[in-house]
Amino acid sequence: MDQNLLNIGFGNTVVAERVVAIVSPNPAPMKRLKDEAKDEKRLIDATHGRRTRSIIVMDSNHIVLSAIQAETISQRYSTLKASK
Repeated sequence: MDQNLLNIGFGNTVVAERVVAIVSPNPAPMKRLKDEAKDEKRLIDATHGRRTRSIIVMDSNHIVLSAIQAETISQRYSTLKASK
């Protein structure tokens, strides 16, 4: 089974094929999405205590927080998809 791992910063990775969206955490709907995921225990915090700079929505309905800019993660994602 060949899976592409997407580096989301500080040694954390997610399976690229399972990523639905990579978004900025600032808009109100994204803050609401994050709060709902936390209440429902679907939130994964991969920031290591740093400021949340992107939210990654997974197809498993989990929400992953990253301290790397959404644009940077999107570029890494595009690079993975292009090399496939």
